[in-house]
Amino acid sequence: MELCDGRRVFVKAPRDRRAQAMVDAEEHGLAFLRGRSALRVPSVLARGADFLVLEILDLCPLDGAAAERFGHALATLHRSGAPSFGLDRDNFIGLTEQRNTPHARWADFYRDERILAMASRCDLDPDTRALIDTVAERMDELVGDAEPPSRLHGDLWSGNACADAQGMPCVFDPAVSGGSRELDLAMMRLFGGFSRRTFDAYEESFPLLPGHADRIALYQLYFLLVHVAIFGAGYVAQTDRCLRAILRT
Repeated sequence: MELCDGRRVFVKAPRDRRAQAMVDAEEHGLAFLRGRSALRVPSVLARGADFLVLEILDLCPLDGAAAERFGHALATLHRSGAPSFGLDRDNFIGLTEQRNTPHARWADFYRDERILAMASRCDLDPDTRALIDTVAERMDELVGDAEPPSRLHGDLWSGNACADAQGMPCVFDPAVSGGSRELDLAMMRLFGGFSRRTFDAYEESFPLLPGHADRIALYQLYFLLVHVAIFGAGYVAQTDRCLRAILRT
């Protein structure tokens, strides 16, 4: 949108009965990320009850040096930490409510507020539901060694990240919480779009714990369940394959 003074802005106005809650969550999520790393987060220029006016970003691909800068900046964001596993409020991931009740332990939060909470919104056959329940029962062993909560973007697929015209990495459309940093990194691998240079730069800045590659499927499971909840049966088979990879069945 172009304002009367010639400035261009981006207006986000959800066409949803929950529009005010969605706008509140987005404004809070952007503030949760802003200033915690070299990641650029769009500024909120104005807001109404059911809309946000954001600065407009010149979207450029995350390639070359920008890809490396993104990896380093994401590592700094994760290192900045969060008060708990969870958040002081619930929010949204896409069009789906995301529950963020804080927990002292990551295994408890990921089991109760992510996997079981999202599975309850999905139409799943009994066999798939049984696999989810088995993952939930084994969560303590599956999550690996404990780390302090990281500050997470929460929905970090390639469509929510870019570089600006100066090559600085940018993120938007967050679904924030405190949690395992491996969750953001697993989402980055789920649908592609991030280069090897990004992951190498991240590892250089903030090395991952042993066994992290074995946990990618575990942390992709949540995002697949989100897709089942939003889009339906088309993602059930992929979710089932992910569950079997987690359990190695």
